[in-house]
Amino acid sequence: MPEFLNPFSGQVPDRKLTHGELVRAVRLNIAAEEEAIHLYMAHADATDHPLAKRVLIDVANEERAHVGEFSQLLQILTGDEDRWLADGAAEVDEIAAAMGGPAGDAGPTAQQETTIGSLREPEAGGAGHGE
Repeated sequence: MPEFLNPFSGQVPDRKLTHGELVRAVRLNIAAEEEAIHLYMAHADATDHPLAKRVLIDVANEERAHVGEFSQLLQILTGDEDRWLADGAAEVDEIAAAMGGPAGDAGPTAQQETTIGSLREPEAGGAGHGE
């Protein structure tokens, strides 16, 4: 979230970051990009203005590219980040397979439904609340 009111935010320390501090800073950068994606997509979902929606989604997708850049940097800095991510992905694939669901890069398969309390209107022909 914005930290304009914090007078110490963004100040350069009087020394360079250690390797461990740099790794933690990159992880924080990834979290900030993910938070921005969440915020922009929530705003896009909350508007009917076509231009605003398109711009918000476009900017959110640019943030996703930033996550990729920081993730690659993190892999280079740690040397083993990809292994941990692959281990986590394999665990999800195992759970999905045990449930008879998709594994790997199958992508979304279920039709998106509105939920109780959703502000969205059900899409034409879609399965929404009360249908």
